Amino acid sequence: MILLDGKLLSAQIKQEIATDVAEIKAQGGKIPHLVAILVGTAGRSEAYVASKMKSCEEVGMHSTLIRFDDDVTEADLLAAVEDVNANPDMDGLIVQLPLPKHINPDKVMEAIAPEKDVDGFHPINIGRMAKGLPAYVSATPQGILEMLKRYDISTTGKHCVVVGRSQIVGLPMSILMQRNDYPGNCTVTLTHSKTTNLAEICRTADILIAALGRPEFITADMVKDGAVVIDVGLERVVDATKKSGFALKGDVKFDEVAPKTTYITPVPGGVGLMTICSLMQNTVKAARREVYK
Repeated sequence: MILLDGKLLSAQIKQEIATDVAEIKAQGGKIPHLVAILVGTAGRSEAYVASKMKSCEEVGMHSTLIRFDDDVTEADLLAAVEDVNANPDMDGLIVQLPLPKHINPDKVMEAIAPEKDVDGFHPINIGRMAKGLPAYVSATPQGILEMLKRYDISTTGKHCVVVGRSQIVGLPMSILMQRNDYPGNCTVTLTHSKTTNLAEICRTADILIAALGRPEFITADMVKDGAVVIDVGLERVVDATKKSGFALKGDVKFDEVAPKTTYITPVPGGVGLMTICSLMQNTVKAARREVYK
């Protein structure tokens, strides 16, 4: 069993991005600038955004955080999105999810200019990705592809089972893993909470990608020997033995599943760190106009 070490890979990728940014600066080019909009003060969202802003600083990129209270109107939030869209100094924009219930997240995502949608959530980017055209790929799926590539994991002809059909991870992941490219060329089965015989289907997977959002849902009896297991989940679970009072768990019951695998991601220290790197890579592409000329 080999750990797919997101901490190690993210450090390597950050160094590569820092080198790119330094070259841009040396040539008198425009420094990539990422903007994040955060609504409310939810602890998890605060932590996610703080990590993204810190990562930008570490690689020499510019970053801006725009904050709103929970009671911000949808109209005011959309106006802020339009302001960023119109600002030529700002290359990438993310709106941290989840949003308060009175705000339609789809409406907000669709308001982001596709050329600044470095999260890859806009329907135009999703559609271009599905057609194999240049696009910003959702950060988490892109991070998983990067991980598979850098560990030189064979994917051609393999059976990939994706558990979870969210538009952020599961759906784009299923499209990317079947594309005629590397990583890709898999036969893909997309499963979800309503799938019949889910455990049986998971046992057929050469590559199992768990993105269901249910802590330790994937157990050893659902994984075949020698499988590659990618755990996208990250949930706080009450744990009285921890000083913080909680532990971070993925969708996979790691201790019992890991011995059966050839490769597996840890939680934390796996996919989450790759997601942030993908976001920064997309922002550099945006600054260079690589996707939308």
